[in-house]
Formats: sequence, C-alpha cells, structure tokens
Amino acid sequence: MSSRTLPLLFINLGGEMLYILDQRLRAQNIPADKAKKVMNDIITTMFNKKFLEELFKPQELYSKKALRTVFDRLAHASIMRLNQASMDKLYDLMTMAFKYQVLLCPRPKDILLVSFNHMDAIRDFVKDTPAILNQVDETYQQLIEMYAPMTSGDFQLMRQTLLIFFQDMHIRVSIFLKDKVQNSNGRFVLPTSGPVPFGTQVPGTIRLFSCSGEEVSRLQFSNGGNYSVALREGSFEIFGDRVTKLGTNMYSVSRPVETHMSGTTKTSAQHTKVNTAPNPLAKEELNLLARLMGGLEVQKLGNADTDFRLNLFANDKEEEEALLLRPDELSYGVIKIQATKDQQASAELAKIMGEFTESGDQPASACSKGDDLLAMMDGL
Repeated sequence: MSSRTLPLLFINLGGEMLYILDQRLRAQNIPADKAKKVMNDIITTMFNKKFLEELFKPQELYSKKALRTVFDRLAHASIMRLNQASMDKLYDLMTMAFKYQVLLCPRPKDILLVSFNHMDAIRDFVKDTPAILNQVDETYQQLIEMYAPMTSGDFQLMRQTLLIFFQDMHIRVSIFLKDKVQNSNGRFVLPTSGPVPFGTQVPGTIRLFSCSGEEVSRLQFSNGGNYSVALREGSFEIFGDRVTKLGTNMYSVSRPVETHMSGTTKTSAQHTKVNTAPNPLAKEELNLLARLMGGLEVQKLGNADTDFRLNLFANDKEEEEALLLRPDELSYGVIKIQATKDQQASAELAKIMGEFTESGDQPASACSKGDDLLAMMDGL
C-alpha cells in the first residue's frame, strides 16, 4: 500500500506549510485582505480537482527534489513571493514537523488522524469561502474512501515508507530544540511516557497461560516510563474528535522559529546526492510530475502594489546569510514551467493546461520565461 502514501504526504506537508505561512503573515503584519488572499489561493490550488485526481492515483513516492518542485509552485500560487533562503526554510520546517509527527504516532493508523487534523485546520482557514470549503470537503470523502478499508499492516507499510523518505533529513528546528524533543545533531528524542496505542495495555506485566488458555501466573517488571491507557480512539469521520494533538498548529503560540543544519550536514548531503541521482524510472516520474504541475492553477501576475515578499527570517540580512551558508546539495531553485513545451510532451497535460489558458489565467510572459520541465529533469 506504499503506492497510496503520496496523498497523505502531500496533505500533511501542505497543512504544515499553511500553519507556517499563517504565523509569518501575522508576524510581519501583512494586511488582513492580502493574507486571506494568499491562504485562499494556495488552498484553492492544493485542492484543485484535476490536481487531486492525479495525486490520488496509486503511485510510488518520487524523489525529494520532485516533491520540493511541487511545493515551490504551490507556495507561489498567489501574490506572495519567497526568496530562495525563505523557501528553503519553509520546506525544512514543513518536513521536520511532519517527520516528528510520524515518529510519534502511537499506531501506524494514527497517521490518518494526523492528516485529518491538518484537514480540519485547512477547513477552518476557508470556513468563510463556500466554494473552497466544498473542495476541501470533497477531499475528506476521498481520504475516507481510500484509507478507511486499509488494514493495520497497510498503514504500517505506509509509515515505514514515510520514515524512509525522511530518514536522511536532520534539520535542527528551534522549537524542537527548546522543547528538548530534538538533539543538537537534528535527531528526535522519542518519549517513554504518555498514552499507549488505543486498544493496548500499559507495559509492565508478563502473563503466563496454560494450554487451555487460562492465565496461571503474572509477573511484574519496571517499564521504564510513565504510561497511561488511551481512553478512547480518535474519530475517522469528517467531523469528530481526533483525540491526538499531532497535526495541530504548533505555531499558535507566537515564538521565533529557526532552522539550522545539523552537525551531520556532510553525511546528509552525501545521502541527498545519492537520492537525486538518475534512475531508470526518472522519465516516468517526471511525466507524472508534469501532470501534477499542470493541475496547479497559475494565478494572474499582480502588479507592484499587489505582490509582496514574505521573509521567514527575522530580517533580510539573516535571510541573505542563510542562503550563503546553505550547502548547494540541500538547496533547490524555484522551478518555472514552460507550459507550451509541456503541452507538446503530454497530451493529458495539454488538455488540463488548455482549460486554464482558455480562461485567461496563464499570462504569456510567464510561459516565455519558464524552463522545460522534462529537459530540466534530464539533468538530474
């Protein structure tokens, strides 16, 4: 079932991105109307029907660089602009937050509850915009239809797939460091306390049974933690109490958030080089990515009075310094897509992009400045 991991990865990373952007928009005192437009435009693009149709097709996860490309495009779907260093920081925060949530899930199935917490927050962002709200509610139905029938083994495979995807990412995040849930090398500290998975018992007892199944003796041992029984299971319905706090907004209390490369940067960079090396499935992966990118609606270019730049650092100087210190292997440029050549490469993409260009949403200037996606990917 690892072929069904991509939608959950996308939705959870997207949810974390919205949390971060909402916090930074408030911190930089961006006017409420502009901030609302940014959130609405990004969520509209995230839940574009044709985009989700491609996303929910059974498929294996693809490279980190390909996924990053999608989120670069998504983050710039509105009037907001991010410089290279701020986009890098945004992506680091998104990925490390979700990695931590996956590690903390008591049961593999709870990954779906984490996803629903993100969906609940996304719905709240657009609660006053019925058209977008309807898109979000349709996605709830798709998630329930796809994941509700899955077994515990299926979810365990999905969890392992996600952990493999994140295993070489060890970015230090100030919130995690201050809360002592992350070490100075960027690795997380998992707790030995708290509620055990729903339906299980607190560790500390060994029971011995006879051949007939009757308990004959019981031994106690120290479990080394402070565990408690989970009183109830989180709801997997569209509306309900998820119980778990994983996937909720950790930025609701305003505090600065910084990212730093860990002491294992060199090792991580080496892994990154290996992961992004060409492989026999690269062309097929990029055709998929082209279809996904084609499903992302391109917004009209704004004027100087409308567009604004969002800085995820305390000031411009810190942003510039972060860009200089960032290893080349761990930075990715914002990739622009040349729709004309993409249409020639894929009939399906041409049909999707055609619907947007006919409505006037695709500016001619944007097309002329883009890079050919497939040609660009040949160099990976």
